[in-house]
Amino acid sequence: MIYPKIALAQSIIEICSAKGITNIIISPGSRNAPLTIGFAQNPNFKCYSIADERCAAFFALGIAQQTKLPTAVVCTSGSALLNYYPAVAEAFYSQIPLIVISADRPQSKIDIGDGQTIRQENVFQNHSVFNANLTEDASVENDLKINKAIETAILQKGPVHINAPFEEPLYERVSELSVEPKITHSEEILGTKIIENIDDVASVWNTSKRKLILIGGINEANSVSKEILENFAKDPSIVVLTETTSNLHEPSFINSIDSLITPFDDCDFKELEPEVLITFGGMIVSKRIKGFLRKYKPAQHWHIDTLRAYDTFNALSKHFVMEPEDFFKELLPKTAFVSSKYFSKIDKIYDLRKIRKQEYLSKITFSDFKVFEKIIESLPKNSQLQISNSSAIRYAQLIEIDPSIEVYCNRGTSGIDGSTSTAIGAAVGRKDIQTVFITGDIGFLYDSNALWNSYIPKNFKIILINNGGGGIFRILPGHEEKPVFNTFFETSHNLTAAHLAEMYQMNYFTATNEDSLNNSIKTLYEANDKPCILEIFTPTFENDVVLKQYFKELI
Repeated sequence: MIYPKIALAQSIIEICSAKGITNIIISPGSRNAPLTIGFAQNPNFKCYSIADERCAAFFALGIAQQTKLPTAVVCTSGSALLNYYPAVAEAFYSQIPLIVISADRPQSKIDIGDGQTIRQENVFQNHSVFNANLTEDASVENDLKINKAIETAILQKGPVHINAPFEEPLYERVSELSVEPKITHSEEILGTKIIENIDDVASVWNTSKRKLILIGGINEANSVSKEILENFAKDPSIVVLTETTSNLHEPSFINSIDSLITPFDDCDFKELEPEVLITFGGMIVSKRIKGFLRKYKPAQHWHIDTLRAYDTFNALSKHFVMEPEDFFKELLPKTAFVSSKYFSKIDKIYDLRKIRKQEYLSKITFSDFKVFEKIIESLPKNSQLQISNSSAIRYAQLIEIDPSIEVYCNRGTSGIDGSTSTAIGAAVGRKDIQTVFITGDIGFLYDSNALWNSYIPKNFKIILINNGGGGIFRILPGHEEKPVFNTFFETSHNLTAAHLAEMYQMNYFTATNEDSLNNSIKTLYEANDKPCILEIFTPTFENDVVLKQYFKELI
């Protein structure tokens, strides 16, 4: 076995191995050479080389998202580390274990004018769950910090930072270890399986005629049992609203929240106003449901999560530090169905919305909305769908997606900066299923270095909707057809993915109308010799009109 000569690097590598960290994403550099030498030549690790640090971190995030295991990213000193920050923030808010290991100059070289040095210690302080600032020599104190970092990433489901100073020479190798690092074992368990004051909680449940359950993004399909979901469906006092990324399904659930409530007037909102709001899962995409619940506040808002409870609607009254499955298993045997018209009234409205939607989709012209209908209905069953932010995820929330398909999106910070890289990492993390990535043009172009990646599975599919700019800004209030809007908000452009596909040796297909779209979709799924891009060109000036009219015709 080949090891780096530097003892601190040996300790980091050996502790990672003992803790079961297997996926290591390395960005080439000099200062991190001791780590690269040790990780890349150890059969316990699967190492990936990703040159662009921002892409590398999102790629690692995608792997961790799918494997549910911590993934490490390793970089050299200086600004390389700062390029990890968007993915670190996303991991923090999406509760994904990410281990950042940065090589650093010794402390004596910081702030004296030495090259490639910045103040690396605690650089992610505001968006990390632990920071291990190591000293230059191997020591038990350093070992304990490294152990603590990895354990915290696992237990608190978030990013940690291990900063390791190395002095030259950096490339020396040895055949035997010079350290025997201390390995600790955490026994901490997050959350409980017992509801405190359960009789009081059950009493509120059993006397509330309007209970609204809102389920945000969940990175694990079927995280709540079928029996519990069926119980929700049978109770006439419960309405369940699900985000596309919730990965929980039951025929009576409302999975297109905006289609339901966008046409509502004050009278309708009063009908939906809950006495008790129960939330679990991650961030909520729908701005309309957030606006509704902030205005029509529930008397009680219970959030169920082992880690955090955001007061998203300024109404939070209880945080149950539990897994949702444990919470409902404990509570539901003490509850009874409540006589109510809450569900029946809302369900009747939603059934009408679904009819109106199909009528509208059948008559609209070729546009973003029509394209999303076509591509989502074409998705292979039992596949994984990754979606970029901005308009892509919002359109996806309006279309029925087959329950066998798992859906993911970087909704922690809702940024466009790493969606493609995350999707590729997710495809690598779940090679057993087909991964399809749907993205808009701005998000795709912004993260185009994601394709500079030697590990993209041959069956990976990118569906790129190119409407010539940031189409979402035409939907938002304040749109004016003026040069300032086109240049600084929409980011109008005439770029395509054609040359990128050629450079990265990917299959490339296009569509400009419904007939060519149908043909290209068929070709897309038949081609499995190398990764594919299907670029669909939609009309810039019609998409917002079509979408806005949709909400008017739902009534």
